[in-house]
Amino acid sequence: MTIFNEPIFDVAQLAHVEILSPKLEQSVEFFTRFLGMEVTARSGGSVYLRAYEDFYHNTLKITESKEAGVGHVAWRATSPQALERRVEEIEKTGLGKGWIDGDIGHGKAYQFTTPDGHLMEILWDVEYYNVAEEQRSKLLNRPSKRPDRGVPVRRLDHINLMTSNPGVDTDFLIDNLGFRLREQIQDNGHVLGSWISVSNLVHEIAYMQEPNGVQGKLHHLCYWYGIPQNLYDVADLLKDHDFKIEVPPNKHGVSQAFCMYVIEPGGNRIELFGDAGYIISDPAWKPVIWQMEDVPGNGDTWIGTEFPVSWWTQGTPLTSTEAVEEEVVKP
Repeated sequence: MTIFNEPIFDVAQLAHVEILSPKLEQSVEFFTRFLGMEVTARSGGSVYLRAYEDFYHNTLKITESKEAGVGHVAWRATSPQALERRVEEIEKTGLGKGWIDGDIGHGKAYQFTTPDGHLMEILWDVEYYNVAEEQRSKLLNRPSKRPDRGVPVRRLDHINLMTSNPGVDTDFLIDNLGFRLREQIQDNGHVLGSWISVSNLVHEIAYMQEPNGVQGKLHHLCYWYGIPQNLYDVADLLKDHDFKIEVPPNKHGVSQAFCMYVIEPGGNRIELFGDAGYIISDPAWKPVIWQMEDVPGNGDTWIGTEFPVSWWTQGTPLTSTEAVEEEVVKP
């Protein structure tokens, strides 16, 4: 009989993400005016936001900073006991930073870094969004009304981080937090990218190779629509207001998700999902391993435009070693 490693079900979901912006108010306007998100709090140099189908007080924190990038990534445990178990395992790695009392929208959290230096935290206690009566939807299973501005995103979907060593960071989350490898791109045994999750989604987090070995960068943050037509609607809106659409509505090969990419005013890449691609219900799922030469299209496009060089080479914060070409090539 085949022996399977016992799965770890101690991490439930991506809870929230903090991004950094040198243009705080312009970034906030992008997410509220054009993506229909709601500001739920302000504190110091940070603004907290949620999408209309996010159940928590906030899923996005934007903090003013000299450079764009990622501040931290937060995961919610499946129980208080699960939180303690994961903290115990993280501490064994030597990458734990310790407990914080909490932040707006959540209670105490344990902070740690990945091997590449990305700051993360794991928590249990969260504040649910307290909807005002005039914002209450007639759909009892929706936290608040669909906004009447922009093309409103529905919920937080995933984060993609650039790393100097995708394989090491992937193994760290699998071994210590219970993530499961769903898809991966390799080149002669070297891991170029990983898509991993704790749910039936193909990924709540992905890792991509930073081509110059720079640590701790953000590739993109993704919010979800669920309907492909919404991508054409928001692309039309953003184009008319002079936002840089790096990749217009497109279908990924890896994950099969319908997607587009835009650069928000602070300089961070934002992905918008028009559907979830496919879901995984098989408990014995065998990861899909792509060799680079087999990745669909000129990049990761299955249907749509080819991806530009910038998609493969640039993350935030930008560094002087990054390519700035716009021509399309396959790495």
